[in-house]
Amino acid sequence: MAEAYDRRNAGLKPLSDCLHFQMRLVLCHLPERAKVLCVGVGTGADIFALASERPDLSFVGVDPSVEMLEVARHRLDEAGIGDRCELRPGYVDEVPQSDFDAAVSIFVAHFVQRDDRADFYRAIHDRLAPGARFVSAEISGDFDAPNFPEMLEDWKRVHRLMGATEEALSSLGETLRNVLGVVGPAETEALWREAGFAVPVPFYQAFMIRGWHTHKPA
Repeated sequence: MAEAYDRRNAGLKPLSDCLHFQMRLVLCHLPERAKVLCVGVGTGADIFALASERPDLSFVGVDPSVEMLEVARHRLDEAGIGDRCELRPGYVDEVPQSDFDAAVSIFVAHFVQRDDRADFYRAIHDRLAPGARFVSAEISGDFDAPNFPEMLEDWKRVHRLMGATEEALSSLGETLRNVLGVVGPAETEALWREAGFAVPVPFYQAFMIRGWHTHKPA
């Protein structure tokens, strides 16, 4: 499953490379020996993106997929950075630490149902030290916006790169609306503020992928 996940997303590498580049810029002022929480760490892509630039950082990655974590552990060890990483099976509200200098959650939030989204963001907020940064990117779209039909057509082009069948593409709008927990940008920003974060700052958009950063007020 983990290897298939990476193969399916290989077509998005130019988009994810740009996102990781901008994520590093957003987090460029992290203190020395900062601790970073990676929520939905998957096979470790976000750790690699940060660890390659900052050999002083340490990471805790959490993910409900044990198979994903096994692949991540193997890759991190092969790259010589496994000793800086603790990988935990489970969810963010099960992480005991509460003093992280930053948290990142990339391509995760849209898998969290709308009714659970506020608790998801609040669990991240509560595990950060005062002043710590939060960076997240998710599929986001306003289904009622006049331009949504064209946005959906663009998103179908992205999914074709990922090998989606025409049958899957025909139901993509329904999947976004009723299977994933996709919400519009304004709602995401409101949920962040409700969780206790400062005003979110948009920093990335590629079709329906949107990214924001913010901080936990001191």
